[in-house]
Amino acid sequence: MKRKEAIKLMTAGTLGIGLSSSLTADASSPKPLALKGNINHSVCRWCYRDIPLEQLADAAKEMGLVGVDILTLPEWKTVIDRGLTCTMASVEGAGIVKGFNDPNNHKDLQNKFSAVIPKAAESGLKNIICFSGNRNGMDDQVGLENCAIGLDPLIKLAEKHNVMIMMELLNSKVNHKDYMCDFTPWGVKLVEKIGSSNFKLLYDIYHMQIMEGDIIATIRDFNQYFGHYHTGGVPGRNEIDETQELYYPAIMQAIVDVGHKGFVAQEFVPASGDPLRSLRESIAICDV
Repeated sequence: MKRKEAIKLMTAGTLGIGLSSSLTADASSPKPLALKGNINHSVCRWCYRDIPLEQLADAAKEMGLVGVDILTLPEWKTVIDRGLTCTMASVEGAGIVKGFNDPNNHKDLQNKFSAVIPKAAESGLKNIICFSGNRNGMDDQVGLENCAIGLDPLIKLAEKHNVMIMMELLNSKVNHKDYMCDFTPWGVKLVEKIGSSNFKLLYDIYHMQIMEGDIIATIRDFNQYFGHYHTGGVPGRNEIDETQELYYPAIMQAIVDVGHKGFVAQEFVPASGDPLRSLRESIAICDV
């Protein structure tokens, strides 16, 4: 390496350290973050399960977040009373493994979702999560058809109440073995099959980096099919900082550039000893 090149790298490193320190100091400050308003920030409840929901909601409000993700009906009031919203509602008993791809699950799921959709609308909530279920040897096309059939009456109810049902894309390589909705093209085909503006995909960046990669290009090409985003560091699903392979400022800029008006929820599991500080820093990283 030539001396000029070495000096250039050293200078860049010094600047990088300075910028990183500045960002960390700002992100961990007790003062509210000066958010730009281009991203509607949220956070997934389950990643902070050791923190009482009331405390998490208060911290989220102070940071400038608009809501909390993945809450069941009894939990909605806690965040609503604090001036937040549940940015993605979860239906109790509607899990990941037994989903809409199996007709044997349709009646039970339809009953559970039908009870929640009107209540979500009454509470001002817009989004409800759903899952495809595992393959269990089922052909993907058969599973897609089954999902469309099972969701059909619920989509009609969602249209009536102006609520969005979203199926989450999850990886079947590391976390959810055998899950069917594990690639963007399959999910896109389901959205097209259903053909309703009240059904979209929850694009989980962590999961799809593991399965597909090509995150920014996918967001640009298929943003019209995505209604919601989740974050997470790869590998490990921890902090979205310099310890992992994704560069979130560029990903967030792509989300802004395509005109996304929904929510972006942090869904990393804090590995640090201060999870709320990690959350603040992730919001600062993602606020473009």
